[in-house]
Amino acid sequence: MTRTDYPWLLPSEMIDPRGPELPGDRGRARPRRTVRDWIIDTLMFLLAAAIGLIALEASEKAGNSENIVLVDMIVGVLACCALWTRRRWPVGLALVLGVVSAVAPASGGAAVVALFCVAVHRPFRVVAAVGGLSLVAGCLQTVIRPDPSTSLTAGLIATVVLILMVTGWGMLVRARRQLVVALRERATRAETEAELRAEQAQRLAREAIAREMHDVLAHRLTLLSVHAGALEFRPDAPAPEVARAAGVIRDSAHEALQDLRMIIGVLRAPGDEGDRPQPTLVTLDALVAESREAGMKVTLDSRIDDPAAVPAATGRTAYRIAQEGLTNARKHAPGTEATVEVSGGPGDGLTVQVRNAAPPGEVPRVPGSGQGLIGLTERALLAGGRFEHGATGDGGFAVRAWLPWAA
Repeated sequence: MTRTDYPWLLPSEMIDPRGPELPGDRGRARPRRTVRDWIIDTLMFLLAAAIGLIALEASEKAGNSENIVLVDMIVGVLACCALWTRRRWPVGLALVLGVVSAVAPASGGAAVVALFCVAVHRPFRVVAAVGGLSLVAGCLQTVIRPDPSTSLTAGLIATVVLILMVTGWGMLVRARRQLVVALRERATRAETEAELRAEQAQRLAREAIAREMHDVLAHRLTLLSVHAGALEFRPDAPAPEVARAAGVIRDSAHEALQDLRMIIGVLRAPGDEGDRPQPTLVTLDALVAESREAGMKVTLDSRIDDPAAVPAATGRTAYRIAQEGLTNARKHAPGTEATVEVSGGPGDGLTVQVRNAAPPGEVPRVPGSGQGLIGLTERALLAGGRFEHGATGDGGFAVRAWLPWAA
């Protein structure tokens, strides 16, 4: 524990987790006294001196000889001066002063201050041992050097109550300081956990962005595969069609490269989401037009009066479902007509369906892992909706999703 960790605590108030100083630890650096430390030490010295003067006056009234009073005064002064070492040897000082106070009442104030210091800075076992010794020494002092103004019973009771009060007060101060330290550590731990949660949220957001871009990239690469396959299977196609297919391949390759660069940018720069806006239901017409330019037969049946009124998250999910459905139709049923149907309204939810008829003949196998449909299922579930896909009665294939749309 250092002062930089808990600046509001004094060096004497810090509970050193290393425990009391061992004989081999004499070279260990100790914090220097601050102005507040000097003020507290001075007040403790004056308090012990005041209690010693009261005890010395009582000794004079008891009829003790001048030599005994002089010895009491000298021992009391030495005991008060010894309090300046209480920060370095609190336990040893308390034990010595406890024994001395049994025969020298003027050192009782210094013994009480030393006991309080031990109760503040040491664990209960040490405090109990030192407190027990102080209690025995105080009772012996009351018996050996009784106060003539009070009875022996009253003196014993007052001594026991005083020692217990000082010990309890010191232990209370120690508990309060430990509570402050624990609360500070808990606050630090909470801040660390909050930072970890924020980093995890950023990581999940980056993964979501990467999945979004993966869908777009898969769409571009599918266009490349389809048009390259068309050129391969139809080498005798007219020159205009070859040129158009080559232009689509070039544009798709360029856009796929841009998407790939964005994915790499997201992975390299956490939290960098890029400047490209995410597609929504408003851009569904552009998706259909792009598919038609690629040679697909696509029919769009949208029964949404105002696509802009659809919530952005819902519209984005619907767009991804339609995009994946068209990609699957282009892969596995080339030459067939695909139909995209969008319907619904606020309160009823949004329904998106993409279906295609069975391919007219044998279709070349296009590599695929099926991750697209799994991803769409996760998207729909996370949005609070449902997702279904499977073969239709006429041998075709359809994907259908229902998404919530709040009223």
